[in-house]
Amino acid sequence: MRSAKLALSGFAILAIAAIGAAALAQPPATPPAATPPAVEQPATLPADTPVPALEAPVVAPAPAVAPAQPPAADIHAAAELGGEHAAAGDRHELTPKGGWKHDGYFGTFDVNAMQRGFKVYKAVCSTCHGMKLLSFRNLGDVGGPFYDARYPNPNDNPVVKKLASEFSVTKVDPDSGGMVSVPGMPADRFPSPYPNAIAASVANGGAVPPDLSVIVKARNGGAGYIYSLLQGFVAPPAGLNVSPGQHYNAYFHGDTASQWVGKDPRNKPPGGFLAMAPPLVNLDIRLRRDCVEGAQGGAACNQDTFDDGKPTTIEQQAHDVAVFLAWASDPRTEARKQLGAAVIPFLFLLSILVFLSYRRIWRNVEH
Repeated sequence: MRSAKLALSGFAILAIAAIGAAALAQPPATPPAATPPAVEQPATLPADTPVPALEAPVVAPAPAVAPAQPPAADIHAAAELGGEHAAAGDRHELTPKGGWKHDGYFGTFDVNAMQRGFKVYKAVCSTCHGMKLLSFRNLGDVGGPFYDARYPNPNDNPVVKKLASEFSVTKVDPDSGGMVSVPGMPADRFPSPYPNAIAASVANGGAVPPDLSVIVKARNGGAGYIYSLLQGFVAPPAGLNVSPGQHYNAYFHGDTASQWVGKDPRNKPPGGFLAMAPPLVNLDIRLRRDCVEGAQGGAACNQDTFDDGKPTTIEQQAHDVAVFLAWASDPRTEARKQLGAAVIPFLFLLSILVFLSYRRIWRNVEH
């Protein structure tokens, strides 16, 4: 009987500890919309700082075709992309210098990177991809890119209000009953650039751009895959035929076997083919406010940097938008990690108390 009670107590302790460990564990990935997959801070602004519109967005090309299977071999084209990055796994995904700040049990998101990544999403990605699971007010939540402690309710955050108003959302006109486009509000969700999947397919040569709400959770490799994919558009190696309208990407989770005519079929290059052309270029996506200040005698407006001085290189843009999409895929990441860090030590002490109580209660009982 004593052994049975001991086993029961041990099971209770393990069950309690599992609750705390679950707080630190990654939540299950939510699959994106059932459409053929494609590819594809400066410090928080004060409330009285005007947040003008971003520069005119660059039209992104058509998205990619559906992936087949992961690549199985390596080629020099993929290796050449490494530069200062480290290859990871069979897919040779790139890793930014210093790794990902938000990784690990106690990792946090880089606020500056999230803000820059939002600008990249708005100027480039939003022309083809929506984020229907994310609302504008999430940008002002605790841990979000534009969180301001002075506005516990993100709907009151003036920065969030301004950013939401720069998007057009479709709503029912209360007077006519028809659908009209109006400036967004913090409570609105990020709009899709197309009214439905058929319109998206027609506009993109038969491929439907995936929703980016949980793209980092839904893709093997997470933020590293997005970061690598955006830099993976390289010249196809000799012996690889690329169909018209397609683009070779060394990091895409696809298959090149059907179009590989090289001497050895076992040496087919990794990667796959996308209908989307390289979306990122060395462009200027600074706020117009900075250029106006420069014209008025303030800091010079450097067309090759972000607002906080980071260069607008393809590598930097890929890094920042990957960080932003990683946050968008799990906006509660930091809160979940903080909860787990607080709960697990408590559960450890509770387990000790339960064990000591058991020893005291049953110490004089014969079995």
